[in-house]
Amino acid sequence: MSDKKLIIAGVVIFVALIAFPFWFNMGKAAPAPELKLTEHAKTANDGKCVMPVDYMKAEHMQLLDVWRHSVVRNAERTFVNTSGKEFNMSLSNTCLDCHSNKADFCDRCHNYASVRPYCWDCHIDNPKETE
Repeated sequence: MSDKKLIIAGVVIFVALIAFPFWFNMGKAAPAPELKLTEHAKTANDGKCVMPVDYMKAEHMQLLDVWRHSVVRNAERTFVNTSGKEFNMSLSNTCLDCHSNKADFCDRCHNYASVRPYCWDCHIDNPKETE
């Protein structure tokens, strides 16, 4: 019976130690980065992305995976979006036509989210740039 107080005190201390990082960092999260398209992006494709902006913010990696599968395994290179417009399935040429500044567009969000996509292992960041 005398151990009951020690056990309760130990559980309270354990819970406090486990929860401390959450309490300490509450409200200190950095705001999500604001992304700005270049003037070229606003004129390319009438300022429209291949899919709606909210969809692309949440699901762009899934879309790129589908594109990769379609191009590499099925030799399909044309993507038709929900409004019926056709796009070439190409990260380097279609996506980077509008989002040409990889450091300011892609890298800012990926660094914020602490993700390291493997896209750039094969794709170059500025395919149309000439020296």
